[in-house]
Amino acid sequence: MAFVILGVILLLLKYLEVDPVAAWSWLWVLSPFAGAAVWWAWADKSGYTQRKAMEAMDAKKEARRQRAMEATGQVDPRKRKR
Repeated sequence: MAFVILGVILLLLKYLEVDPVAAWSWLWVLSPFAGAAVWWAWADKSGYTQRKAMEAMDAKKEARRQRAMEATGQVDPRKRKR
């Protein structure tokens, strides 16, 4: 996401002719978008994206389980596992 944001900022600066970006080649201005494409391809091939999604799902399940146990009185909410 950072590559895309940087690319949009550089694109706007080039379009609005703000120095020093106005003097840069279009290759340099558009290169963050290529970086984003490479990052997304690597993240998908390596399993990074799926691993992060699974970690987020596991965290949500654990929070939901904790809330359910506290609601039923099975666990004292002031005591936490370490």
